Amino acid sequence: MTFPYTDVQLHKKIAKAAAFYWKTRQRQAVSQKERGVTDAGIRGQVTGGRHLDCFASLVREICIKAGFKKSEVFFDRAVPVPGYYRPQKNWDVVVMRDCKLIAAVELKSQSGSFGNNFNNRTEEVLGVARDFWVAYRERVFGVTEAPWLGYLFFLEDSPSSGRAVALADSPLPPLSVFQGTSYLQRYEMLCERLMLERDYTATALLVSDSKTASVRDGGETVGAMNFFKSLYSYLSARS
Repeated sequence: MTFPYTDVQLHKKIAKAAAFYWKTRQRQAVSQKERGVTDAGIRGQVTGGRHLDCFASLVREICIKAGFKKSEVFFDRAVPVPGYYRPQKNWDVVVMRDCKLIAAVELKSQSGSFGNNFNNRTEEVLGVARDFWVAYRERVFGVTEAPWLGYLFFLEDSPSSGRAVALADSPLPPLSVFQGTSYLQRYEMLCERLMLERDYTATALLVSDSKTASVRDGGETVGAMNFFKSLYSYLSARS
């Protein structure tokens, strides 16, 4: 089956989701400030949640285009999936058929506080993948064929995320590839290596400006089109 959207059509949908993200964050921050909530501001925008809902809807739309029923795609609430090191892990989009796990997608974002959050995000995404694949090995998903696992990351495009960051002094130097890199470049390498090491079937890195809501791919191999085409191809072969 041919992917249902051209580059232009898909970009329009992603641009709509990016605009929704920024509008939702701003609306949540204003609402919390008006109510006197102490974490108003950037923290208030994050704790309000729901800002990636439009991306989840797009993932669901592509799953349905690939031949799955609406009742087989769960996305409007956190969907718990069994783990190995913990009882359950909530995923943003889960595709099921006949009580078997077909695909799962994790959606994450970061705006500001890049230095504080990059290591946390890295440790988180690696831990999630490890837990998922060991659970798969233990056959808790009801399938023998490996499910499709996706990771989509939405990053603020700003001087702070694009500026080269110094590395801490250490008796054990880091890999040379990390020298002189920005957080944007580090996220790009992270997403590329998650696929290279088969932690995730496909990853996407989207970079967006908070003022204009413009959005672009964060790298050639981690672009949105490749990500969604991979999901669509996997699902359409099983619909």
